[in-house]
Amino acid sequence: MLRALLLENVHPNSAEILRKAGFDVETRAGALDEDELIEALAGVQVLGIRSKTQVTEAVFQARPELLAVGAFSIGTNQIDLTAAARFGVGVFNAPYSNTRSVVELALAEVIALTRRVADYDRALHAGVWNKTADGAHEVRGRTLGIVGYGNIGSQLSVLAESLGMRVVFYDISEKLALGNAQRMNSLEDLLEVSDAVTLHVDGRHANRGFFGSAHFAAMRPGSVFLNLSRGFVVDVEALRESLVSGHISGAAVDVFPTEPKRSGDPFDSPLRGLPNVILSPHVGGSTEEAQRAIGEFVAAKIRDYLANGSTMLSVNLPNLQLGPKSTVGRIMLLHRNVPGVLAAVNQVFSEHGANIDGQMLATEGDIGYVVTDISDVTKRGSSQKLMEMPTTIRLRIHDMYNRDEFPVGPAAGFDA
Repeated sequence: MLRALLLENVHPNSAEILRKAGFDVETRAGALDEDELIEALAGVQVLGIRSKTQVTEAVFQARPELLAVGAFSIGTNQIDLTAAARFGVGVFNAPYSNTRSVVELALAEVIALTRRVADYDRALHAGVWNKTADGAHEVRGRTLGIVGYGNIGSQLSVLAESLGMRVVFYDISEKLALGNAQRMNSLEDLLEVSDAVTLHVDGRHANRGFFGSAHFAAMRPGSVFLNLSRGFVVDVEALRESLVSGHISGAAVDVFPTEPKRSGDPFDSPLRGLPNVILSPHVGGSTEEAQRAIGEFVAAKIRDYLANGSTMLSVNLPNLQLGPKSTVGRIMLLHRNVPGVLAAVNQVFSEHGANIDGQMLATEGDIGYVVTDISDVTKRGSSQKLMEMPTTIRLRIHDMYNRDEFPVGPAAGFDA
């Protein structure tokens, strides 16, 4: 029986899907650091995490029996994807399942900041009745600047426009503008015209600290700022200075450079206690609907990968869409993407009298993935020869009698 370890309060439906597929599933509430994770993964083939647990190259090297990692989130920057591929570990995430939840929170916070709801709330909790319209505005007719026009940014664009907002956006990639949204030629052009600026960028290393004091200074006086993307993309001290000076009238922040590992742990930030600032504990995608959808999506992808070899929508392996096995055996080989591998694999099959019913190959960067369905063999021993090939990273064989999961081959962990 394959074992799965699910951390960080992954939705219960995830465990149920894996259990129905025959997995022995253990769940834990919090994140683990590197040493704790390596210890917990003894004898485990599947790891499920959210955003806090860091899965490093050392983890993959220490636990060669690990076959798959599920990131029950949009982002995968908490996982060393290159190392995972080199050790033959498939990684799956949920790139679309919580989009609506993040969009709704962003839109609600744009309205709340523009209407100064945080200020009114703070005053009433302090016992002060402060009924005034000063600094409070409708969002209708105001300009929303969206930095990052992917799944979240584009959907936010449509909903904001339906409220009567003008939408401008900036993205380093070519993106089709939806509705009446206007693409800006530069980030500076966007900041110059926006009454509200919201970040929806990914976790690539190049985005670390990209929004700092110069960008806050370029924003319109009295505008508001939102970050629901990654904590490390913003200079938090620069944001604080802009808020304290009054240049920016409010901010909403859902992600932070350093976040507690578990619910209930202490939290601190330079943004605490500032007026018209909404702080939330990384809950942009934390609705029951989103977490259920994420849990079911990622668990199903892991189930299909281990049951059938399907890598469709894996973020680090070549993608092959595979259905259930209909023949005697299925041989799944992850290998270094160098010339001649397929010919060498088929030579092994030929030597052992394998009758090939179907074969699919996909490559991506340094990794190749070939899946072969066979209906008959005249003699055994091909698996040993495939494992001994210097290009082999991981070999998995499923036949009508058993499942053989070979940990790693000669090329596992090769230096790319």
